[in-house]
Amino acid sequence: MQAIQLQNDSLVEIATFLVRRWSEKENIIVEISDKTETKTRLKENKVILTPLEKRIGNDFQKYRQFRTSLWYEAMRIKYCKKILSNDHAFGFILNTMETQRVEQLGRKIWKGMDAEIIFNYTYMLVARPQLHTVYGKARIVEAFYQYFMFGVIKGEIQSSNFEKIKKATTFAKEIVNKAIDENRDTSWIEKNVSEIIKILDIDSLLTIPVSLPFMKAGMALSEEELLKVLKIISKNKEGDLGTMDPKSVIRGDDVYDEYKVLLDENKKTENKGLAAETVGIQTPSTKNIDETTIYDLGLINGLKMKFKEWKSGWKEQHLRSGDEFDEESYIEGNEPFFTDVKKSIKTKIVILLDHSSSIASDAIEYKKATLALCEVLSFLKVKFAVYAFSTENRSMVCWSIKPENVKWNSITAKRLAQIVANGSTPLAEVYDKMFPILQSKRPDIFLTLTDGEPSDPDAVRNMTKSFKGLGIRMVALGLGPNTVRATTIANNLKHLGYEKTMAVSRLNDIPNKVISILDG
Repeated sequence: MQAIQLQNDSLVEIATFLVRRWSEKENIIVEISDKTETKTRLKENKVILTPLEKRIGNDFQKYRQFRTSLWYEAMRIKYCKKILSNDHAFGFILNTMETQRVEQLGRKIWKGMDAEIIFNYTYMLVARPQLHTVYGKARIVEAFYQYFMFGVIKGEIQSSNFEKIKKATTFAKEIVNKAIDENRDTSWIEKNVSEIIKILDIDSLLTIPVSLPFMKAGMALSEEELLKVLKIISKNKEGDLGTMDPKSVIRGDDVYDEYKVLLDENKKTENKGLAAETVGIQTPSTKNIDETTIYDLGLINGLKMKFKEWKSGWKEQHLRSGDEFDEESYIEGNEPFFTDVKKSIKTKIVILLDHSSSIASDAIEYKKATLALCEVLSFLKVKFAVYAFSTENRSMVCWSIKPENVKWNSITAKRLAQIVANGSTPLAEVYDKMFPILQSKRPDIFLTLTDGEPSDPDAVRNMTKSFKGLGIRMVALGLGPNTVRATTIANNLKHLGYEKTMAVSRLNDIPNKVISILDG
């Protein structure tokens, strides 16, 4: 199997897409953390996933486990009313029963998950501890978990305790099945957990240790070992999941196509040439960010409709002579012929977004407009890069939102959403940071969106001259709360050496203004 270190950005992007699709909730955010086990925080609309490197197996096997654990969390979001902590016996048992309930409900919709569920069960069993390594009454809870989930336990346990475990397992399965048959939810199952606690003869507040794999993370099972465990799981789960071909399950052909696409995208997004980090430009964190707050679908779809002719690369135009005669245009006194004219944008553009404190009051609308612009540029297949600047800890920071060689996607949108508008407008300092990148990439246009006067106009003028010396067209778009203020800002920018300046008083006009530059 191909060995490659998948970037967390790539994983977060596909995980966000999948969890939103599976759960049918568009505001779910995904975080990858090596400090906690996989969990969902319903109130925060957040899924936290254990990274690939903490899992057992080769790269593809790790991805399959990652993907299936994500599916379970999506089903919890869809079907669970609450998710308790696994730290104590009561919550651990409730969550275990809910895992079975959401699995059965989810399989009715996502029938293609059966092979992945069986495969994931195999590694779940491998990762559970041997019973002799778990001490006290927590051993009984661990044995109940293994018997309830896998139909088998790893190691030995006293016969009297095993009878309790079998009785508790039978009762728990009856409750889960009844909950599904009678359309009961989490609250109803929760009322029955106390009976399981009673059968197992344990305290509901009994501390449950975190389960750690008995093998080192990253160590792969041989195919023979994997097949042996998988056959045990397949036999024990046959009543729930039906009969499957273990060798076909191990291959995972259906998921490998998706994995291959992810590998290809991962290669494309690897930095080529001069990296932003080497010249002091930072990449915003994408943790705990809900990018859906800055999506204005009405604005985005309206712009895509407006420029859909450009998508095909052709535009119908009426002329005095042409390919076809248009009777209606002739009768109305317009140019009587129409012809298809080639329409394409081959201009490479770099966009710099001012996030100084003066934009703070309109930050959300500003981001909605600039995100819509990025969506349309991506839709039109324009080559573009996006940067921003703000002040953090009293220092100017230049942020890389979208490098030229990366596609516009949910990760780049998260980066934009993360920027906090703060500080002054040290434009010359920002230009100086960006100069090595633009000298390397040589875009056709460098567009700056700003709503204020730069801190050092003379220094900006010198930097503008330097960029123009590289053959880059310098353009500025002045943002103001009204037409008069926007026009004043644009006029002041003219004196800083820009080849073209424009004014915008309505933030939603930003995409149209920028595309008019490219069209020109």
